Amino acid sequence: MPTRVASVLTGLTLALCGTALAAPAAHADVSACINQVERELRGGEAPEYVRTACSGALSGNHDQCVSGLTKGGVTNGTAVSACRVALN
Repeated sequence: MPTRVASVLTGLTLALCGTALAAPAAHADVSACINQVERELRGGEAPEYVRTACSGALSGNHDQCVSGLTKGGVTNGTAVSACRVALN
């Protein structure tokens, strides 16, 4: 019985650690997208539309991300590369 409990606890620990390790990767992609746009804006924190567009890129909708950024005034070249970074 103690061996079975130890096995279950080990499995749960590994599953939770795997989830915790995977979560920051997605966040890092959005951050990289936002940082790229902030470099073009030169200063200050990115407006909410930048965060929304970059977050939307994670769902795989590159065109929507680019459209959201360019509508806010980000150049097309920066928008395309920032959204590409978010997808990686």
